[in-house]
Amino acid sequence: MRPLLVEASSEGQGRSDLHRHRPTTGRPPFASLDLLPTLLAVQNRRASTSPTLDTVGAVIAVANQKGGVAKTTTVHSLSAGLAERGRRVLMVDLDPQASLTFSTGIDSDTLDGSVHDVMLGRTKAADVLIERNEISLLPSSIDLAGSEIHLLTKTGREFVLRRSLKALVDGYDYVFIDCAPSLGILTVNALTAADHVLIPFQTETLSHRAVGQLLETIDDVRHYTNDELVVLGGVATMYDSRTRLGKQVLADVEDIHGFAVLPPPIPRSVRVAEAPGKGKSVLEHARRSKSAEAYRELAGEIEKRT
Repeated sequence: MRPLLVEASSEGQGRSDLHRHRPTTGRPPFASLDLLPTLLAVQNRRASTSPTLDTVGAVIAVANQKGGVAKTTTVHSLSAGLAERGRRVLMVDLDPQASLTFSTGIDSDTLDGSVHDVMLGRTKAADVLIERNEISLLPSSIDLAGSEIHLLTKTGREFVLRRSLKALVDGYDYVFIDCAPSLGILTVNALTAADHVLIPFQTETLSHRAVGQLLETIDDVRHYTNDELVVLGGVATMYDSRTRLGKQVLADVEDIHGFAVLPPPIPRSVRVAEAPGKGKSVLEHARRSKSAEAYRELAGEIEKRT
């Protein structure tokens, strides 16, 4: 699904140089235009009305529309790794499946409020925060799926999350947004609110192909709602150094898509798969496992680059 944004001239500012480095998918640049309100007028006012995130920290959207590439695991593990380093971290679960919420040991069905209520303006984000192991969580629930339908009718809907987080981000060094496996309005909200994008990808052909589609969405967001959005890099997950395909995909990503793959690749491990069922990150569940050590090293790399 393509993001619900209005088409613009190819000469518009904010387009990424990455656009020249990757093959086109042959799809039209925008879809579902019949669902859009008159956003052009909003864009003409954007310079003076768009909210800003006045924070010394970094807001990082972890995104890839392909499911099963360890987005949630990456958010949880990096948050734990940075918390170990004494950083103040907020995790935002922006996926209706609420996998991040579940991974911290919380039953989303028992929540009195979630990010869904925040997106609809029913409550402030600070009022539904949950503290887990020195990390703050803005939890999700299946109700969030209804937020997308509601937002489709609202002008300026791309900025809802950005406005909602504005009062929170000053209190954190890092804010990680766990995106849904789609390119819908929730993901566009995450990219609009973020300073950086981190792209987890499994070292296999289909996951590699999905990255190009995400980069097109990032270009669109840069052009319309967040011209300062930066691709922080990719994260190779479930990596098996014994396979030729894994090595080839890892080598190809930088050349084809034009962004850095942050070291180290995260090795495949059953410990990572076990951790969510324990309500813990792999750094807590299996502290000395290769995957835990890799995520700690990656957290240090994120710290150096932001």
